Amino acid sequence: MDFATGLVYDERYLDHDPGEFLIRYTERYPFDEVEPHPSGPVVVRRTHKLLTAMRYLDVLTSIEGRNASVEDIDRVHTPEMRARVEAVSKHGGDAGIGSPIAAGGEQIARLAAGGAIAAVEAVLHGDVRNAFGLIRPPGHHATAEQSLGFCVYNNIAIAARHAQQVHGLEKVAIIDWDVHHGNGTQDIFYSDDSVLFISLHQDNLFPVDWGKVGDCGEGNGIGTTVNIPLPAGSGNAAYLAGMSEIVQPIVRQFAPDLILISAGQDASIQDPLGRMTVTLPAYRQMTHLLRDLADDVCEGRLVTMMEGGYSNYYAPFCTAAIIEGLMASPPTEIPDPFSPRSEVQPSTHTVSRDQRAAIDAAKSVQQTWWQL
Repeated sequence: MDFATGLVYDERYLDHDPGEFLIRYTERYPFDEVEPHPSGPVVVRRTHKLLTAMRYLDVLTSIEGRNASVEDIDRVHTPEMRARVEAVSKHGGDAGIGSPIAAGGEQIARLAAGGAIAAVEAVLHGDVRNAFGLIRPPGHHATAEQSLGFCVYNNIAIAARHAQQVHGLEKVAIIDWDVHHGNGTQDIFYSDDSVLFISLHQDNLFPVDWGKVGDCGEGNGIGTTVNIPLPAGSGNAAYLAGMSEIVQPIVRQFAPDLILISAGQDASIQDPLGRMTVTLPAYRQMTHLLRDLADDVCEGRLVTMMEGGYSNYYAPFCTAAIIEGLMASPPTEIPDPFSPRSEVQPSTHTVSRDQRAAIDAAKSVQQTWWQL
């Protein structure tokens, strides 16, 4: 099979309407102008337009999405949660805590979860070597029982369970580099040793008190949750150190049948909802590292899902660079609009003392279960 990269995209994803942004999810800002919700359609729409302009769509393999079924959703979420989302969707409102949808929004959330499944299906069937799901709404904050933090259904968890229960995969690894902790994914698999969950995130940003370095799983799942909370200001050097010193060796030892990435580009230096300093080259390089790792441990089976990213002008470039990183022969290199400033940021080249301490703390904890 040729080294093909697939792309899941559907214009209906753009119809997900979270409305305006509210203080504590309940109160309007005291301004004349409406404050638009940060999880609007701009980043996904602009990413697709950028891929078109750079002629990436000429070489990417289009993967047709699908709607997630009730059975698909109920593998991860409780029927009560699904029923609550369906009820809110009749008129619109908050599907959980800070997860607003418009009327009919549950169907778009199902379409996003179905898109994640379609990407996994294409990879497992051998139609493509790897794939990117340019989907919305995001999913990694949604727990088994609760939509949360812009997320309705947990797309990547649904895709992982589909791979296991429909295709018989024994082990799946999920790497989450969204600036916010993937609490929902962690919650769903916390006691499950068949799913390795690794999160690199800004320490104690959102949700508060989630993603601590000592949160390592429980019961049968002890040791298969790996948290790497990094201090604010961490950039390319710290993220790449975390990848090379912790993520890669643990994934190799876990030896998954499939690797999934929760790709949130909100650790970027331009993002309004995080305080990290990652620039476009690091997203490309992290993707290269995981693509090579997938080649070594699971025959290249790698699927990446869109999560957060709220810089309307920078996140599309970072996301497109990830797609570039998945490809064997991209038609051209995605430019970094932040260059040459990207190259001169101290955090691009240097792991500071507090960042080194955070990485070493994570290594120390994880050495109980893994050789690091």
